[in-house]
Amino acid sequence: MPDIVVKGRKLSAGKARGEAVVTGQPLGFSDCVDAATGVVVEKDHELAGVSVAGKILFYPGGRGATVDSFYLYEIARCGTAPAGIVNTIGDAAQVVGAIISNIPMIDRVDADSTKLIQTGDRVELDSDQGTVRVKK
Repeated sequence: MPDIVVKGRKLSAGKARGEAVVTGQPLGFSDCVDAATGVVVEKDHELAGVSVAGKILFYPGGRGATVDSFYLYEIARCGTAPAGIVNTIGDAAQVVGAIISNIPMIDRVDADSTKLIQTGDRVELDSDQGTVRVKK
């Protein structure tokens, strides 16, 4: 099967490789992810119990929490942040957090194309080019 390439818009520069973690639910770092472990701790979230540390995290967007930029920075400082972030629509606070934490991030990806990506897929994120390549 050929590689799948998803296009988006660069929000935070860089490149990352890793395992995809995909959710159709919005995600707030400050109220959803434990900084010490990188595990999603919100009980009702479909990623509850899943670690985002070192993963390429695919989700529609944030929840609008202004503290998410600082919390994402704290997660990065703890070494438990995602390696990269892909959104349908980027949340401004999370974009700032990604920039100050050197986490590659893109948005404006077609939601239908991300349905082709599954948790566990190996992906390469090149935010400078605005692409995600899924190795099938």
